[in-house]
Amino acid sequence: MAKKQASFEDRLMELEDLVKKMEGGSLPLSEALAAYETGMKLSKELTEELSAAEKKMLELSGGQTAAMEDAP
Repeated sequence: MAKKQASFEDRLMELEDLVKKMEGGSLPLSEALAAYETGMKLSKELTEELSAAEKKMLELSGGQTAAMEDAP
């Protein structure tokens, strides 16, 4: 059975946690490299998901996003 993918929000929190650990500077090199690799994968997945959501919103709105962007 296929493994269910974590939600967007869960993956974003995972990415944020990885960044904090890496910024802390206390990870050994091998762990820092593994964290970087995982972070890059998560970043790519999240960017692709956001792009797909934006495309869907444009389709649903008939390309009229300017009104939404200008709204308070």
